[in-house]
This record gives sequence, structure tokens and C-alpha cells, in this order.
Amino acid sequence: MKKALPIGVMDYHKLISENYYNVDKSLMIKDFLERKTTVTLITRPRRFGKTLNMSMMAEFFDITKNSKDIFKNTKIMQTEYASYINQYPTIFISFANAKGHKEQLILSIKTTLQDIYEKNEHVFSNMSKFEKSRYNRIVDALIHDNSLNTISESLDFLMKRMEKYYHQKVMVFIDEYDTPFIEAHVGEFYDDIKSGLASLLHNALKTSPSLQYAMLTGIQRVAKENIFSDLNNPAVCTLTDQHYSQYFGFTETETKAMLEYYGLSLNDKVKAMYDGYHIGNMEIYNPWSIINYIDNKELRPYWVNTSSNKMIKDAMKECDTSFKQGYEKLIETGKLETLVQMETSFFEVSNTPNLWGLFVNAGYLTTEKTNSLQIDRYILRIPNQEVQKEFQQLTSYYLNISSTDLSGLCDALLFGNQIDFENYYTHILLTLPSYHDLQNENSYHVMFLGMCAWLSHDYEIISNKEAGKSRCDIILKAKSAISPSYILEFKYSTNKEKIEQLSNQAIQQIQKNHYDANMSGKVIYIGLAHCGKDVFITWRNKDKQ
Repeated sequence: MKKALPIGVMDYHKLISENYYNVDKSLMIKDFLERKTTVTLITRPRRFGKTLNMSMMAEFFDITKNSKDIFKNTKIMQTEYASYINQYPTIFISFANAKGHKEQLILSIKTTLQDIYEKNEHVFSNMSKFEKSRYNRIVDALIHDNSLNTISESLDFLMKRMEKYYHQKVMVFIDEYDTPFIEAHVGEFYDDIKSGLASLLHNALKTSPSLQYAMLTGIQRVAKENIFSDLNNPAVCTLTDQHYSQYFGFTETETKAMLEYYGLSLNDKVKAMYDGYHIGNMEIYNPWSIINYIDNKELRPYWVNTSSNKMIKDAMKECDTSFKQGYEKLIETGKLETLVQMETSFFEVSNTPNLWGLFVNAGYLTTEKTNSLQIDRYILRIPNQEVQKEFQQLTSYYLNISSTDLSGLCDALLFGNQIDFENYYTHILLTLPSYHDLQNENSYHVMFLGMCAWLSHDYEIISNKEAGKSRCDIILKAKSAISPSYILEFKYSTNKEKIEQLSNQAIQQIQKNHYDANMSGKVIYIGLAHCGKDVFITWRNKDKQ
């Protein structure tokens, strides 16, 4: 029998003991010990194996366990670091469930800390009267206080007691440490929880003398000034760093081996759908999607359905003009060269480089190096077809247009359906929330260019480029011979009576300037003349001039 697929399995002991398929990432332990970095923060998108890896680390080091059977066939046991197994008092915390409204989030964090205290109850024996007083104060606050303002000592005190009990400094692993910060920002109670939670982490990671090494994982770096300032040699490993790059997500070799084990192959279609992430110098596949593809045998999006994109949407509400210009260029060309900052949270420093960093850290974009001498300058692109589907939803939100209308409009273009195109485009204009956004020809051009994000898989999108004798507004050049190509020209008037005439003039302009030069196959001309939310559309096939 084939091994079971580890769908949703995030506990390493369960993964191995119950004989699930395991992609061996245990050499991450070797790298962790060799680097000797006091505190390491690794930022990765959701569903890229963060929790499972942290569970593996905790399982390996935890002095209260006997994990030799769990690790007996792994790569780490073939190294000189095999002797480190189960040698350290270990704290493993996950804030993955710290979600919901403020009271729910606070309760989740306090319950997590209570569980850690209960698990390590034995280390609180033989305390001095001062330690007992401190212990009672902490426990009382964990049980009775309804805020996070009184939790700052809880991890630090536990670490000191563990060190005293085991005569060994403590390993600390905190998974999804940023989830409560993100949830609080989205829920608009960030200031209510930031100080208490930041103090908890600061005291454990910066000032505690009982810390051996700590590793945190999350989507992004948050509360920088409160948690990470002045730490001794902190390491923040973003998706652009080589350190730990092969341990989150599947490499091509790992993906190929796993697919073949279950009777599938790594072909171009699988690559186009799930490949495309650059992490450090590695080409990485989305592990959640690969596992679910093996399970369902269907090439369709899986990662995009795992959680809400509200974090990204909320950030886009605060974007400035430079971000809008970059976003439109990204949609038009499929890539964008720009400044990207991934070591600071957008929620704390709301500028365009940090917003692009949020897109990268969250897995919506991936980076390529440039020849620029500027350290933080990268080429951004959408990694694969799966994420392209999610970008379609983000773009409809960005444009304040219904995703149903956008999908219908794009299907009409794919299949050359003139009536559907006219109906959907007219409806989109009528339902736009702001009439005042449509003030000139360029505003309609930009809006339509944004909608082209839905078409980038099937069309090469060309905007304001030389074609024939002049510059054409938009050319949609079909990548498949089955679909028609399009040449679109936009016109604007403050006089509604003139838009029919202008629409015909747009067609004449396309013909006169030979915008279809070097285009083969079926080509359709579309002239769009606007007056506010009114539009007149002329649709003409090239062979019916």
C-alpha cells in the first residue's frame, strides 16, 4: 500500500509514527545548529510547511521526549548532530488559532500559554518565596485578566524555571507569531494587543538569559521596534534569502519524486500551475497544492482557497499613486521592477515598498534579482497560474468591479461573443461606485487594462506600444490559435450625442494606422467611446472591413 498523503498533518510525530509520506527536511536542524543565531525569524507564505517544520524542530530537541525512533531514518541522524536529539528543554507555541474578534484572540493566546504552563508544571517545584509570588501573579493574570497587558513575564519566567530544573538553556519555537498582529490589524484593535504581545516576545527573545536559540515563523516581520531591536545577531530570513530556502515548500527533485511515487509525472502543465516561486536561489513548488493535486488528480487551484485575502485587500485600500502605477504595469507586462522591502510590516510602515513586500511574503508575487546596485530592488512577477486566479479576484476588488462581471467579460472575449461583451462592459460601467473616476480617455484605458489581469494567461497584453504607424491603446494578442486577438481604441467626450461617431472614428484609426501589422489569425477591432457611464461600442472583424 502507498503511504497516506499528509493533507493537513502539522504534527511531525504523527506524520512519522502513522506512516504518512514524508519529504525529509531534517537537515534544517543541522543548519540551525551550525548558524548559532540567537533568534531566527523565517517568513514564508501560508501552507508552505512552517508549522510542520517547527513541530519537527521541537520534536528533535525536546528533552522530555525520546524521539530516536521518529528520526531513525532521517538525514539529520547521519550527521554529527544526531547526538543533540532530546537534549534541550523546549517550548513550542503556535499562535495559528489566535483569530477572530479581540476577546477571542486574547482568550486563544492566554489558553496557549496556560497549556504550556500546565505541560511544564513539574518545573515549578522548589521555588523561593519570591518565585512563588511571581508565579502566582502570572498564573492569576493568565486566568482572570481579560487583556494581554499582564502576560509579559509568562514566557520569560517559564524559561528561567526550565533552565533551573534541567540545568540547560531553553530552545524556543514560535509558529505563526504574526497571526495575532495581522488579525488585530484587520479587526481594527491592533493598538489594544500590540504592547502586551510584543512585551511577551521581547522579554523571552531579547532579555531572557535562559534562551539558547529561538526560531519564529510567520508571513511577515511585525512590531519591529518592540521585539527585534537590539537583539544579538538576529536573522530575518525572507523569501529572498538563501538560508533555509530549501526547507519550506518542495524543490523540483522532491516534487518529481513525490509525484512519481503516486503514479504521476512532473509535466509542463503541473509546473505552470504550481511552480514558479523563487526562494533564495531555489525554484520551489507550493507543497499544499502539490499534495492536493496528487489527492484529487485535477489541475486546479488549491492554495488560494485556504484562507481569506482580506489582509492584502485591506493593505490595498491604503495604497498610494506609485503603487497603483506599478500594479497596472504588473498587470500589463506580467512583471514589475521596483523597490521591495520585506523586513518591515506594511501595517507599521505603510509605504509602497512595504506593500510590495507584503505581496511577496504572502505568496502572491515572487522575486527575481535585477542588475541594479540597489539592494532592495527586484523584478516581481505572478509565480504561476494558480496564483493568477487569485490575482483576478484582487484586481476586481482593486477596480471595485464584480468578479462575476469581470469573468463574464473575459469569457466573452475568449470566445468572441460580441453581445455578451457589450452587455458585461455596459453593466460594469453602470455599477462602478464613483462616476468621478471616469474623467478622460485615459481613465477608461487604465480601468480596462486592470481588467486584463483576468486575461494574462490567454493573451499577451500590449498597451501604448508602437504598432503599425502609431501607438495603439490596447492589443490583446491571443496565445492560442483558437481565440481571437483584439485591438481596442478608447475615446471620450463630454457630449453623449457624439460617442457613436467617436466609436466609428476609433475603428477608422485602427485601420488607418495598421495596428494589426504582424498579427495573424482572427483579429477583432473594438472602438469604445465614452461619456461618463455611457458607452457606444463598435465591434468589427478584420475580414469585414
